Amino acid sequence: MLNHPTLDRLRELGLNGMAKGFCDLAANPESSALEHAEWLGLLVEQEATLRQQKRFEARTRTAKLRHAASIEDVDFRTPRGLDRALFLRLASGDWIREHRHCLITGPCGTGKSWLACALGDKACRDNFSVLYQRSSRLFASLALARGDGRYARLMRQLARVDLLILDDWGPEPLAAEQRRDLLEIVEDRYNTGSLIITSQVPIGRWYEIVGDPTLAEAILDRVVHAAHRIELKGKACANCAPLLDPDYLTMT
Repeated sequence: MLNHPTLDRLRELGLNGMAKGFCDLAANPESSALEHAEWLGLLVEQEATLRQQKRFEARTRTAKLRHAASIEDVDFRTPRGLDRALFLRLASGDWIREHRHCLITGPCGTGKSWLACALGDKACRDNFSVLYQRSSRLFASLALARGDGRYARLMRQLARVDLLILDDWGPEPLAAEQRRDLLEIVEDRYNTGSLIITSQVPIGRWYEIVGDPTLAEAILDRVVHAAHRIELKGKACANCAPLLDPDYLTMT
């Protein structure tokens, strides 16, 4: 079997999923009862499954999610104000197809970043391109890119992804360049892409973070309007100690 010409040809053509399926079927005595069309169907299905898995793995590597989170592991029992019905609707991905946004707010330690990554992981599984960015690091990267000529390319990379996750936005007011950068990001994604923004600051105070009233109106009108909101509740902590508490291991 190892030297079977069909097996060799499948591998030469890069059909590794079909090659594996060929070996599995050949080793299974019950496969002799299958019709040729059934054999072929099983081989094609094996190839499609392998390719889908490889695409998912590539998307997750590109996404660079902070947490290895999944929606199946979300803890709805912990009292933190997480609406189960809303979260499961978000997990369907329809809001990404509609180019809407998701805003997750709440005190430190309530699982904002973990939930954002869980939605990002599900989006990868649903064939959406995803990119996770810590807000402070993103603004620093954009500042460096502006100085060495990479700014336009970096902005194009941000605009191309279906779902951009901006984690831990605020609480410090934005500088002038950061306000302009955020406006460009939001403009590039208007009716073309989705955002997840997490923040310890309530949405009602986001105007203060942007700082400039005119730019704040332009940015937040595009982000907050018709966005899904997850407003978590819990006791805030100065050093995020609850992240190490066993009760939070499934959500942070």
